[in-house]
Amino acid sequence: MAEYWNSLLTEKSWSILQEIAKIPKEKFSFIVIGGWAAYLWTKLHKSKDIDIALASISDLEYLKKHYALKKNDRLKKYEISFEEIDLDIYAPYFSQLPIPIEDLQGLSTHVEGFSVVKPEALLVLKQGAELDRIGSVKGIKDQVDIMTLLYRCQVDFREYHTLLKKYKLEHFYPRLVSIIKNFKEFEYLGLTPREFKLKKDKALEKLKEV
Repeated sequence: MAEYWNSLLTEKSWSILQEIAKIPKEKFSFIVIGGWAAYLWTKLHKSKDIDIALASISDLEYLKKHYALKKNDRLKKYEISFEEIDLDIYAPYFSQLPIPIEDLQGLSTHVEGFSVVKPEALLVLKQGAELDRIGSVKGIKDQVDIMTLLYRCQVDFREYHTLLKKYKLEHFYPRLVSIIKNFKEFEYLGLTPREFKLKKDKALEKLKEV
């Protein structure tokens, strides 16, 4: 199966994520979103960069004391650079994601010692990222993550539609159908063309059933 990112970069990124996870929760607490969340659910593609959502705005204080934290007002996030690896930090009541950061606490669970956003909410967040990055290398990786979530997770499509309705994101549904129908990079899913077609048809059927 083809790897999307260089393995040296993904291993370095994974080490950084593990290190920040060792920080005592009373000092710093976060939820894994983005590509690493997709990996923790699917075990398919590791990520180059790290995306996390803070449990509380007060968690920024720890980061300010221990890292070269930068505020990105344009993209409504905070950033820490570890040479080639970027840690993007989304804060409650500041960052603007399809699902408000302050709501992600109730849409997360524990996976391998990490607090990770659930597949349905992750699918919504990934779609938001994909729409922002259509046509780019990272946008294609977003599509790969979306497809791996659909094929390797038990996504509750009723919950997915509930989230779309709650956050007025109904336009995400036809975009998801389009991604499934037009996705060509099946080599990143570890599937033969026939297996890919069968899984694609099954995913489209499940979406229609809801």
